[in-house]
Amino acid sequence: MSERSVKRPRPAGAVPPPAAEVPGTGDRKALALAVIAVAQLMVVLDVSIVNVALPSIQNALDFSATNLEWVVNAYALAFGGLLLLGGRIADLYGQRRTFLVGVAVLTIASLLGGMATHQGWLIAARAVQGLSGALVAPAALALIAGTFAEGAERTKAMGVYAAMGGAGGALGNVLGGVFTDALSWRWVLFVNVPIGIFLLFAAVRAFPAERITAGERRLDLPGAVTSTVGMSLVVYGLIHAATEDWSSAGTVGPLAVGTALLALFVLVEARTESPLMPLGIFRDRNRSGAYAIMLALGAGMIVLFYFLTLFMQIVMGFSALRTGFAFLPFAVGAAVCATISSQVLGRVGPRALLAAGTALAAVAFFWFSGIGPDAGYAGDLLGPLILAGSGVGLCFVPLTLAAVAGIDKARAGVSSALLNAGQQVGAALGLAALGTVAVAAAKDRLTELMGAAAAASAEHYGPADAAKMPPDVRVAVYDSLAHGYGIAFLATAFVLIAAFVLAVTVIRVSAEDAAGAEPGVVI
Repeated sequence: MSERSVKRPRPAGAVPPPAAEVPGTGDRKALALAVIAVAQLMVVLDVSIVNVALPSIQNALDFSATNLEWVVNAYALAFGGLLLLGGRIADLYGQRRTFLVGVAVLTIASLLGGMATHQGWLIAARAVQGLSGALVAPAALALIAGTFAEGAERTKAMGVYAAMGGAGGALGNVLGGVFTDALSWRWVLFVNVPIGIFLLFAAVRAFPAERITAGERRLDLPGAVTSTVGMSLVVYGLIHAATEDWSSAGTVGPLAVGTALLALFVLVEARTESPLMPLGIFRDRNRSGAYAIMLALGAGMIVLFYFLTLFMQIVMGFSALRTGFAFLPFAVGAAVCATISSQVLGRVGPRALLAAGTALAAVAFFWFSGIGPDAGYAGDLLGPLILAGSGVGLCFVPLTLAAVAGIDKARAGVSSALLNAGQQVGAALGLAALGTVAVAAAKDRLTELMGAAAAASAEHYGPADAAKMPPDVRVAVYDSLAHGYGIAFLATAFVLIAAFVLAVTVIRVSAEDAAGAEPGVVI
């Protein structure tokens, strides 16, 4: 995820090289485009490639059902929470320099994460991956503007960049399955090491060094800290509620402190001269509506990939490789409908497409909510996967345009970046809240089927322990898991209905305005 490429007033700090130093046509520009495309692919892979390996990670490091969510959320919170800061650092200290530092840190974090021997180690590595991704993504997009001439040349580069974002989502699931089955779950992290080494050497050749001028460089560190820590504590409290009572100190404390920090973040942004999140950007109903809809879609996508991965591998017995390929209909639906969306947007406008997309996604989740332990792929999963992918594909282009239509060009990059950050924050909050719903529903179902004592005993079985379970216990456990996942899908459907209502009642961008807006890039 990253900021869109726009010209902004440049603060004191990084100064682009004179025209003679900018890479010329030919091999150097081709290398620059390859570096940017591979970097985008690397960042997107980090979002998706871990999904299919989650059951193997859970078994290897003995994660509980709730703690496993942090393998996803640690990355999402760091990436989404620090993305705006990463863009600001690239502006002040140079896109090339920020890119190289980000890639180096991402490569090291991936190596260390693949070597993890306990839960905290892996979660910390995933958080550092997210932090470094927040440096790489906006720097890579900014390098497009500094390398390729405005017009057809830059448009072509942006097209390659966006295509890598779309391909990375589908490729991540497949590669995650291949690496997990053929090698080990650790290779979903190790794969970044050779990619990162290539990028470091190639980027030095592809992009000339910037000259850094003296001057005031303001980074909104208080805003970055209060927003990221506050959101992390809220997520922690929500996840903790799945295993403890809502009134327990471990739930109430983090929720209260996290909420207070988020309120402090808003106060900081209102008072600072160089805010990460200019509050005035929310005055426009279309932008605010787009952000809210993206939060809902981010929650929906992570719930789909997270719980359906667990369901297919634990309950249905799919291998990691088969699970990765099972998600391809989602990717195909998203790609086809994104293309259709971009072609008809100028005629029908964003509101119609957003209404259709959120409605399709809501129907898909209602369909998913009926899954049971005897579910089949063709009859129960294939149809809603296509519907969900189609709905998401219809939404992304109009959402981006609704976020940037009519905005001052100096703030267009911030607006697009907020939309991208919203997707990650929505994913973290959605997985925490709906994961709590799924765990509670599964526990209640297991207690109903087996009684409290037997249910407590059955909960000690891990995802790889099916062969050790007595047949009656296995039937009850699988039934309760399917029930919990189904309840989470049902709750997500209502979240998407709320997004549909927002699309119909809030979004007012005309077809003409949408056709004139320059789109950003969303992962």
